[in-house]
Amino acid sequence: MPMPGFSGLRTWWAGRPPAAGAAVMASGIVSVGLHLTGPEVVSLVFLWLACLAWVALAADFAVRLVTQRPRWLAEAKSPGALSAVAATTVLGTRLSLLGRQTLAGAALALAVLLWPVLLLLVVRHWGRRMPGAVFLCCVATQGLAVLAATLAAAETTAWLARAALVLFWLGLVLYGLALARFDPRQVLEGAGDHWIAGGALAISALAGAKLLAADSARLYLWNDDDRGVLRNVTVALLVLDLACCVVLLAAEVARPRLRFDVRRWSTVFPLGMTAASTLSVAAALGIEWLRRPGQVLVWLAVAVWLVVAAGAVLAARAGLVRAR
Repeated sequence: MPMPGFSGLRTWWAGRPPAAGAAVMASGIVSVGLHLTGPEVVSLVFLWLACLAWVALAADFAVRLVTQRPRWLAEAKSPGALSAVAATTVLGTRLSLLGRQTLAGAALALAVLLWPVLLLLVVRHWGRRMPGAVFLCCVATQGLAVLAATLAAAETTAWLARAALVLFWLGLVLYGLALARFDPRQVLEGAGDHWIAGGALAISALAGAKLLAADSARLYLWNDDDRGVLRNVTVALLVLDLACCVVLLAAEVARPRLRFDVRRWSTVFPLGMTAASTLSVAAALGIEWLRRPGQVLVWLAVAVWLVVAAGAVLAARAGLVRAR
Protein backbone atom coordinates (compact mmCIF):
# COMPACT_ATOMS: atom_id res chain seq x y z
CA MET A 1 0.00 0.00 0.00
CA PRO A 2 1.57 3.34 -0.95
CA MET A 3 2.38 5.69 1.89
CA PRO A 4 0.48 9.00 2.01
CA GLY A 5 2.44 12.13 1.20
CA PHE A 6 3.08 15.29 3.16
CA SER A 7 -0.30 16.75 2.25
CA GLY A 8 -2.02 13.75 3.79
CA LEU A 9 0.05 14.13 6.95
CA ARG A 10 -0.84 17.82 7.15
CA THR A 11 -4.54 17.10 6.66
CA TRP A 12 -4.49 14.43 9.35
CA TRP A 13 -2.61 16.68 11.79
CA ALA A 14 -5.01 19.57 11.16
CA GLY A 15 -7.83 17.43 12.51
CA ARG A 16 -6.08 16.91 15.83
CA PRO A 17 -8.42 17.82 18.75
CA PRO A 18 -7.28 19.83 21.81
CA ALA A 19 -7.59 16.64 23.88
CA ALA A 20 -4.41 15.36 22.20
CA GLY A 21 -2.48 17.25 24.88
CA ALA A 22 -3.38 14.41 27.24
CA ALA A 23 -0.75 12.29 25.44
CA VAL A 24 1.95 14.61 26.84
CA MET A 25 0.33 14.50 30.28
CA ALA A 26 0.23 10.70 30.19
CA SER A 27 3.82 10.26 28.99
CA GLY A 28 5.14 12.87 31.41
CA ILE A 29 3.51 11.42 34.49
CA VAL A 30 4.53 7.87 33.57
CA SER A 31 8.09 9.21 33.38
CA VAL A 32 7.68 10.72 36.87
CA GLY A 33 6.32 7.44 38.25
CA LEU A 34 9.19 5.43 36.75
CA HIS A 35 11.68 7.93 38.20
CA LEU A 36 10.18 7.40 41.65
CA THR A 37 10.41 3.61 41.35
CA GLY A 38 13.97 3.39 39.99
CA PRO A 39 14.29 2.47 36.27
CA GLU A 40 15.73 5.85 35.22
CA VAL A 41 16.61 4.87 31.66
CA VAL A 42 13.01 3.87 30.89
CA SER A 43 11.82 7.02 32.64
CA LEU A 44 14.03 9.15 30.39
CA VAL A 45 12.63 7.45 27.28
CA PHE A 46 9.12 8.49 28.33
CA LEU A 47 10.42 11.97 29.13
CA TRP A 48 11.85 12.36 25.62
CA LEU A 49 8.60 11.16 24.09
CA ALA A 50 6.70 13.69 26.20
CA CYS A 51 9.11 16.47 25.18
CA LEU A 52 8.81 15.70 21.48
CA ALA A 53 5.01 15.59 21.67
CA TRP A 54 4.95 18.83 23.68
CA VAL A 55 7.12 20.66 21.11
CA ALA A 56 4.90 19.49 18.24
CA LEU A 57 1.70 20.47 20.02
CA ALA A 58 3.12 23.80 21.22
CA ALA A 59 4.14 24.70 17.67
CA ASP A 60 0.67 23.82 16.43
CA PHE A 61 -0.88 25.85 19.27
CA ALA A 62 1.16 28.90 18.25
CA VAL A 63 0.47 28.50 14.53
CA ARG A 64 -3.29 28.26 15.11
CA LEU A 65 -3.19 31.29 17.40
CA VAL A 66 -1.47 33.38 14.72
CA THR A 67 -3.01 32.08 11.48
CA GLN A 68 -6.35 30.52 12.50
CA ARG A 69 -7.60 32.81 15.26
CA PRO A 70 -11.33 31.88 15.03
CA ARG A 71 -10.53 28.16 15.22
CA TRP A 72 -8.07 28.72 18.07
CA LEU A 73 -10.67 30.68 20.01
CA ALA A 74 -13.33 28.01 19.44
CA GLU A 75 -11.01 25.26 20.66
CA ALA A 76 -9.81 27.36 23.60
CA LYS A 77 -13.37 27.40 24.94
CA SER A 78 -13.46 23.60 25.25
CA PRO A 79 -12.24 21.96 28.50
CA GLY A 80 -9.60 20.02 26.54
CA ALA A 81 -7.73 23.28 25.93
CA LEU A 82 -6.56 23.24 29.55
CA SER A 83 -4.49 20.16 28.74
CA ALA A 84 -1.95 22.67 27.38
CA VAL A 85 -1.43 24.01 30.90
CA ALA A 86 -1.56 20.60 32.57
CA ALA A 87 0.90 19.06 30.09
CA THR A 88 3.36 21.93 30.58
CA THR A 89 3.28 21.61 34.36
CA VAL A 90 3.71 17.82 34.29
CA LEU A 91 6.67 18.16 31.94
CA GLY A 92 8.12 20.94 34.09
CA THR A 93 7.81 18.79 37.22
CA ARG A 94 9.74 15.96 35.58
CA LEU A 95 12.43 18.39 34.41
CA SER A 96 12.77 19.70 37.96
CA LEU A 97 13.22 16.15 39.27
CA LEU A 98 15.96 15.79 36.63
CA GLY A 99 17.71 18.83 38.11
CA ARG A 100 16.83 21.17 35.23
CA GLN A 101 15.45 23.94 37.42
CA THR A 102 15.82 26.71 34.83
CA LEU A 103 13.78 24.77 32.28
CA ALA A 104 11.25 23.85 34.96
CA GLY A 105 10.96 27.51 35.94
CA ALA A 106 10.38 28.45 32.31
CA ALA A 107 7.63 25.81 32.09
CA LEU A 108 6.02 27.26 35.22
CA ALA A 109 6.15 30.80 33.81
CA LEU A 110 4.57 29.67 30.52
CA ALA A 111 1.86 27.70 32.33
CA VAL A 112 1.09 30.68 34.58
CA LEU A 113 0.63 32.87 31.51
CA LEU A 114 -1.71 30.41 29.79
CA TRP A 115 -3.69 29.31 32.85
CA PRO A 116 -5.89 32.38 33.59
CA VAL A 117 -6.69 32.98 29.90
CA LEU A 118 -7.72 29.41 29.14
CA LEU A 119 -9.41 28.85 32.51
CA LEU A 120 -11.62 31.91 32.05
CA LEU A 121 -12.56 30.94 28.49
CA VAL A 122 -13.37 27.36 29.52
CA VAL A 123 -15.35 28.13 32.67
CA ARG A 124 -17.43 30.81 30.91
CA HIS A 125 -18.57 28.19 28.39
CA TRP A 126 -19.37 25.32 30.75
CA GLY A 127 -22.62 23.50 30.04
CA ARG A 128 -24.94 21.62 32.37
CA ARG A 129 -23.88 18.05 31.55
CA MET A 130 -20.18 17.96 30.82
CA PRO A 131 -17.76 15.13 29.94
CA GLY A 132 -14.85 14.20 32.19
CA ALA A 133 -12.65 16.85 30.58
CA VAL A 134 -14.48 19.38 32.78
CA PHE A 135 -12.13 18.31 35.60
CA LEU A 136 -9.16 19.68 33.67
CA CYS A 137 -9.84 23.02 35.37
CA CYS A 138 -8.75 21.33 38.62
CA VAL A 139 -5.92 19.35 36.98
CA ALA A 140 -4.38 22.45 35.39
CA THR A 141 -4.56 24.40 38.65
CA GLN A 142 -3.14 21.58 40.75
CA GLY A 143 -0.47 21.06 38.10
CA LEU A 144 0.70 24.60 38.82
CA ALA A 145 0.66 23.81 42.55
CA VAL A 146 2.72 20.64 42.05
CA LEU A 147 5.33 22.35 39.87
CA ALA A 148 5.54 25.42 42.13
CA ALA A 149 5.95 23.26 45.25
CA THR A 150 8.55 21.08 43.52
CA LEU A 151 10.56 24.15 42.52
CA ALA A 152 10.12 25.68 45.98
CA ALA A 153 11.73 22.60 47.53
CA ALA A 154 14.52 22.51 44.95
CA GLU A 155 15.30 26.23 45.17
CA THR A 156 14.39 26.77 48.86
CA THR A 157 11.89 29.48 47.95
CA ALA A 158 9.21 30.12 50.57
CA TRP A 159 6.98 32.46 48.54
CA LEU A 160 6.68 29.88 45.76
CA ALA A 161 5.52 27.25 48.25
CA ARG A 162 2.92 29.62 49.68
CA ALA A 163 1.67 30.44 46.18
CA ALA A 164 1.42 26.68 45.59
CA LEU A 165 -0.70 26.36 48.74
CA VAL A 166 -3.16 28.96 47.43
CA LEU A 167 -3.38 27.11 44.11
CA PHE A 168 -3.90 23.83 45.98
CA TRP A 169 -7.01 25.11 47.77
CA LEU A 170 -8.29 26.84 44.63
CA GLY A 171 -7.91 23.56 42.76
CA LEU A 172 -10.11 21.80 45.30
CA VAL A 173 -12.78 24.48 44.90
CA LEU A 174 -12.64 24.05 41.12
CA TYR A 175 -13.00 20.30 41.55
CA GLY A 176 -16.25 20.84 43.43
CA LEU A 177 -17.55 23.19 40.74
CA ALA A 178 -16.60 20.72 38.00
CA LEU A 179 -18.23 17.84 39.85
CA ALA A 180 -21.51 19.77 39.86
CA ARG A 181 -21.29 20.02 36.05
CA PHE A 182 -20.10 16.47 35.38
CA ASP A 183 -22.55 14.11 33.69
CA PRO A 184 -22.44 10.89 35.80
CA ARG A 185 -23.59 8.85 32.79
CA GLN A 186 -20.09 9.34 31.42
CA VAL A 187 -18.84 6.74 33.89
CA LEU A 188 -20.56 4.09 31.78
CA GLU A 189 -20.57 5.87 28.43
CA GLY A 190 -17.43 8.04 28.34
CA ALA A 191 -14.75 7.52 25.72
CA GLY A 192 -11.86 7.75 28.18
CA ASP A 193 -11.76 11.28 29.54
CA HIS A 194 -14.21 10.36 32.33
CA TRP A 195 -11.14 9.01 34.15
CA ILE A 196 -10.00 12.61 34.71
CA ALA A 197 -12.48 12.67 37.61
CA GLY A 198 -10.02 10.39 39.40
CA GLY A 199 -6.93 12.01 37.90
CA ALA A 200 -7.95 15.38 39.36
CA LEU A 201 -8.11 13.84 42.84
CA ALA A 202 -4.75 12.15 42.26
CA ILE A 203 -2.94 15.33 41.22
CA SER A 204 -4.53 17.13 44.18
CA ALA A 205 -3.08 14.47 46.49
CA LEU A 206 0.28 14.86 44.75
CA ALA A 207 0.14 18.63 45.29
CA GLY A 208 -0.52 18.05 48.99
CA ALA A 209 2.42 15.63 49.22
CA LYS A 210 4.71 18.10 47.43
CA LEU A 211 3.67 20.90 49.79
CA LEU A 212 4.44 18.72 52.80
CA ALA A 213 7.78 17.66 51.31
CA ALA A 214 8.73 21.28 50.55
CA ASP A 215 8.76 22.17 54.25
CA SER A 216 12.10 22.13 56.04
CA ALA A 217 13.90 23.65 59.02
CA ARG A 218 15.37 26.18 56.62
CA LEU A 219 12.03 27.33 55.22
CA TYR A 220 9.62 26.51 58.09
CA LEU A 221 6.55 26.86 55.90
CA TRP A 222 3.87 25.29 58.05
CA ASN A 223 3.21 25.13 61.77
CA ASP A 224 1.91 21.93 63.39
CA ASP A 225 -1.74 22.83 62.77
CA ASP A 226 -1.15 23.67 59.11
CA ARG A 227 0.86 20.51 58.59
CA GLY A 228 -1.85 18.44 60.29
CA VAL A 229 -4.56 19.85 58.02
CA LEU A 230 -2.43 19.32 54.92
CA ARG A 231 -1.64 15.76 55.97
CA ASN A 232 -5.28 14.85 56.62
CA VAL A 233 -6.55 16.44 53.39
CA THR A 234 -3.80 14.78 51.35
CA VAL A 235 -4.56 11.33 52.75
CA ALA A 236 -8.30 11.85 52.21
CA LEU A 237 -7.69 12.88 48.59
CA LEU A 238 -5.58 9.79 47.95
CA VAL A 239 -8.24 7.52 49.47
CA LEU A 240 -10.95 9.18 47.38
CA ASP A 241 -8.78 8.83 44.27
CA LEU A 242 -8.20 5.12 44.84
CA ALA A 243 -11.92 4.58 45.47
CA CYS A 244 -12.75 6.52 42.30
CA CYS A 245 -10.33 4.38 40.28
CA VAL A 246 -11.99 1.21 41.59
CA VAL A 247 -15.42 2.52 40.52
CA LEU A 248 -14.15 3.56 37.08
CA LEU A 249 -12.41 0.22 36.56
CA ALA A 250 -15.59 -1.63 37.52
CA ALA A 251 -17.53 0.49 35.03
CA GLU A 252 -15.01 -0.39 32.29
CA VAL A 253 -15.51 -4.09 33.03
CA ALA A 254 -19.30 -3.73 33.10
CA ARG A 255 -19.40 -1.64 29.92
CA PRO A 256 -16.26 -2.31 27.83
CA ARG A 257 -15.25 0.43 25.38
CA LEU A 258 -12.52 -1.18 23.32
CA ARG A 259 -12.37 1.06 20.24
CA PHE A 260 -9.51 3.54 20.25
CA ASP A 261 -10.30 7.17 20.95
CA VAL A 262 -7.76 9.96 21.47
CA ARG A 263 -9.46 10.60 24.81
CA ARG A 264 -8.01 7.29 26.01
CA TRP A 265 -4.82 9.20 26.79
CA SER A 266 -6.93 10.74 29.54
CA THR A 267 -7.28 7.24 30.98
CA VAL A 268 -3.53 6.69 31.09
CA PHE A 269 -2.90 10.00 32.84
CA PRO A 270 -5.02 9.29 35.96
CA LEU A 271 -3.44 5.84 36.33
CA GLY A 272 0.06 7.30 36.15
CA MET A 273 -0.91 10.20 38.41
CA THR A 274 -2.42 7.83 40.98
CA ALA A 275 0.85 5.87 40.98
CA ALA A 276 2.96 9.01 41.40
CA SER A 277 0.65 10.33 44.11
CA THR A 278 0.73 7.07 46.05
CA LEU A 279 4.54 6.97 45.96
CA SER A 280 4.85 10.66 46.86
CA VAL A 281 2.40 10.43 49.76
CA ALA A 282 4.29 7.36 51.01
CA ALA A 283 7.54 9.35 50.97
CA ALA A 284 6.15 12.61 52.38
CA LEU A 285 4.25 10.97 55.25
CA GLY A 286 6.56 8.06 55.89
CA ILE A 287 3.94 5.41 55.05
CA GLU A 288 6.27 2.71 53.74
CA TRP A 289 3.62 0.10 52.96
CA LEU A 290 2.15 2.41 50.32
CA ARG A 291 5.25 2.04 48.15
CA ARG A 292 4.40 -1.45 46.94
CA PRO A 293 0.91 -0.59 45.57
CA GLY A 294 2.43 2.58 44.09
CA GLN A 295 5.02 0.52 42.22
CA VAL A 296 2.35 -1.86 40.93
CA LEU A 297 0.30 1.11 39.70
CA VAL A 298 3.32 2.53 37.85
CA TRP A 299 3.73 -0.63 35.78
CA LEU A 300 -0.02 -0.84 35.23
CA ALA A 301 0.13 2.70 33.83
CA VAL A 302 3.05 1.68 31.58
CA ALA A 303 1.06 -1.30 30.26
CA VAL A 304 -2.01 0.83 29.55
CA TRP A 305 0.22 3.49 27.93
CA LEU A 306 1.60 0.85 25.54
CA VAL A 307 -1.91 -0.34 24.63
CA VAL A 308 -3.16 3.20 23.99
CA ALA A 309 0.01 4.09 22.05
CA ALA A 310 -0.51 1.06 19.80
CA GLY A 311 -4.10 2.15 19.21
CA ALA A 312 -2.93 5.68 18.45
CA VAL A 313 -0.41 4.45 15.87
CA LEU A 314 -3.03 2.31 14.12
CA ALA A 315 -5.57 5.14 14.19
CA ALA A 316 -2.99 7.59 12.82
CA ARG A 317 -2.09 5.20 9.99
CA ALA A 318 -5.76 4.80 9.08
CA GLY A 319 -6.23 8.57 9.24
CA LEU A 320 -3.27 9.18 6.95
CA VAL A 321 -4.61 6.72 4.41
CA ARG A 322 -8.02 8.41 4.44
CA ALA A 323 -6.35 11.82 4.06
CA ARG A 324 -4.59 10.83 0.81
